[in-house]
Amino acid sequence: MRRLLVLTISAFLALNMPASAENRIDTQRADAPELAAYGDFAVGVRQLEMSNPNQIDILKIDPKAEKPAEWPRYDRPLTVEVWYPAAQDASGDTALKAYLRDGKTEVSLQGKAVRDAVPIETDQIFPLVIISHGYPGNRFLLSHLAENLASKGYVVASIDHTDSTYRTQAAFGSTLVNRPHDQLFVLQQFEDMAKDEGSFLNGRVDASNAAIIGYSMGGYGAIITAGGGVTQQSVDYPWGGPHGTLDVHKSGTETHNALPDARVKTAIAIGPWGMNTGFWNAETLKGVQIPMFFVAGGVDDVSGYDNGVRAIWQATTSVDRSLLTYNNANHNAGAPMPAPKEANRFDEALGFNLAEHYSDAVWSNERMNNIAQHFVTAWLGKYLKGDTAMDAYFDLIPSSNDSVWAKNEDGSNKPEHNHWAGFPNRTAKGLRFESLKAGE
Repeated sequence: MRRLLVLTISAFLALNMPASAENRIDTQRADAPELAAYGDFAVGVRQLEMSNPNQIDILKIDPKAEKPAEWPRYDRPLTVEVWYPAAQDASGDTALKAYLRDGKTEVSLQGKAVRDAVPIETDQIFPLVIISHGYPGNRFLLSHLAENLASKGYVVASIDHTDSTYRTQAAFGSTLVNRPHDQLFVLQQFEDMAKDEGSFLNGRVDASNAAIIGYSMGGYGAIITAGGGVTQQSVDYPWGGPHGTLDVHKSGTETHNALPDARVKTAIAIGPWGMNTGFWNAETLKGVQIPMFFVAGGVDDVSGYDNGVRAIWQATTSVDRSLLTYNNANHNAGAPMPAPKEANRFDEALGFNLAEHYSDAVWSNERMNNIAQHFVTAWLGKYLKGDTAMDAYFDLIPSSNDSVWAKNEDGSNKPEHNHWAGFPNRTAKGLRFESLKAGE
């Protein structure tokens, strides 16, 4: 009888295993700010294969040999995962198959999006959001944000950048040169799909109303695409683009002046890399042409904070821009999904525990993700959907720790109430939000 009871309890626990035992990307904590919540749309997800023709093949250029008379070229392959609003009765496989940081271990991520779901039938046309991962990374690293945004009425395209993924990591120069080109090529592909009667996105995505979200090297690419040309110093780095191939993005050149695209209305750069190593300066960053939202960890030791992300925010003086800082967070602030359970092991080849690639020493990923989902929802609502109600979520005193919750019994605000909008009582902690106008 006792053995039967134990077996019964074990079976019950197996059937009712908490979601935290899975590699969930859709966790909503009890203290999540208001706009982190999923939207009203069901979500579908599909994998697309693209090829950007006639691109410079950086890997075939020997930086130690003489500069070639002509650049070697190839058709550059890109895998893109797209999340989109789906039919409300969509059902099926909700797992994402992704590789870990070691580039060898495949794991299953669990969210709400249904693989290859039928798109929603609607007259509504959804703005496009393009996501670029770090170096190395992959198209699933920010899947928590991609799925969340799709549920709110966006088509979200996350790129596997060739030579930058866990499985294809190669010469850094390829990442430096190709990021902006990848982003704009994918933008054009989605515009073409919107016009293609045979595409599942025909009439459903508005590529003329787009945003770019980039993390780390993805943020580097977003800044360049937005108009922030690089310095001569960065073009000349011997470890950078071989034989000056990065000159294509140098501030003031014809090629870079032609790069910004009017279809991209805003960009979000999370921990963007480059300022702390001289890729921009105060003069070149004046070239940024669209409103920017920056996200940073206050102790980022990869991209830098005072001499890195914060310095970029201060120097993009031609546009309105905001900066969200996770106090005491490092480079993984806000962007990476929670570490899959299979990542919690020391990798001899890499020399670190794989979970460190995703996690932060102070903040939980779920908490950081929810905060990022909240602010990104507000920012895109403002700049892609023209929702002026979103302004209230940016009307904040700089330090969240200084905000005061003061309510009357009827729920109305007392004069001293200045708690961060959208954050439940006692949850606006450890953050800083600052904004600057164009010209400041």
